[in-house]
Amino acid sequence: MNTDKHDILEETREIIAPNEGMGLLFLRNVFVGIFLILVVVFPKIFINTQIYFKSREISTLTHEHDALLEENRLINAKVEELKYKNQILDTLF
Repeated sequence: MNTDKHDILEETREIIAPNEGMGLLFLRNVFVGIFLILVVVFPKIFINTQIYFKSREISTLTHEHDALLEENRLINAKVEELKYKNQILDTLF
């Protein structure tokens, strides 16, 4: 009778307490999963980084363009002022 209990226990052991060890198949599946996640995530990170740096470059160029437009406006105003003074001085002498 003891052997019957022992046989039943051995047969149901795998169902009651399955082997908790990680086999090579499980390890391979984990690595494949990590690889697939990285394949999906890295391009997104790369594209976002490129967009960020390009937008910073565009912002810098926009600020420089605005500054140059303002400087051009000031220089044109000075040129007009000098032209006006030159015309006034030419008519006086």
